Amino acid sequence: MYLGAIEAGGTKFVCAVANAAGEIIKETKFPTETPEKTMSQIELFFNEFSLSSLGVGAFGPISVAEDQENYGYITNTPKKAWVNYPFIPELKKRLGTPVYFTTDVNAAALGELKKGAAKGLGSCMYITVGTGIGAGAVIGGKLVQGHTHPEMGHVLVRRHPQDTFKGTCPSHNDCLEGLAAGPAIEQRWGKPGKDLADQPLVWEIEADYLAQGLMQYILILSPEKIIMGGGVMKQSHLFPLIFEKLKGYVNNYIDLPELESYIVSPGLGDHAGIYGAIELAKEANEASLVK
Repeated sequence: MYLGAIEAGGTKFVCAVANAAGEIIKETKFPTETPEKTMSQIELFFNEFSLSSLGVGAFGPISVAEDQENYGYITNTPKKAWVNYPFIPELKKRLGTPVYFTTDVNAAALGELKKGAAKGLGSCMYITVGTGIGAGAVIGGKLVQGHTHPEMGHVLVRRHPQDTFKGTCPSHNDCLEGLAAGPAIEQRWGKPGKDLADQPLVWEIEADYLAQGLMQYILILSPEKIIMGGGVMKQSHLFPLIFEKLKGYVNNYIDLPELESYIVSPGLGDHAGIYGAIELAKEANEASLVK
């Protein structure tokens, strides 16, 4: 019997099969299309294996409260074909296996805690800055979710004095995601971030917004490690700018750890989410054995 894992992203799906030790033995990737096309590809991949359980980290928002009728549904997502889609119920029906699920960023946080940059700690946050901004957290060894799951990319931030850009978020305009995700950078400056590396004001503004978000997360959750991934964070010069801004915003109110070792790139690279999903599959398997 094998462990199945899915990292369901808004752009692509990653599916993997692992052995009982959590070692990946087969993996595939494909673009996120309509639910029917995507589910058919998932089913085709996993039907080669006898799965004991499946772990899923999904784009959202998703319904995580078990007492809700739409438990396991993807709800108000910008991907219109997936709005109110019964993702987890459909996976269970097609694959006939226990499923544990959370958000893609929660899964990435779990992966980094178990195998990556936060290994050996009791808490961490994973933040992705790319097409959108999302953050997941594990505190006291447990994923942070309750009535719903964290949507920390949509916190409000103070506008930078040199920024007049409206913002891209369809719900809030100028929340953190609306001002600092990849599409906001491209629409504000007319070029993607990778073509703006030599423009200081671009990264001054970007670092300012991300530092504001980080200050809120640190003051509320106090994680032992913060991991920042996603396409925007591959601009290596961004980390020192964020550290400088964060120190200024905190203004010695609390003692910050050494930031170079506290706020870091993913230890698992682009595999944090899929390894976190494998950990969820382990939990699903253990729960089914207890029952």
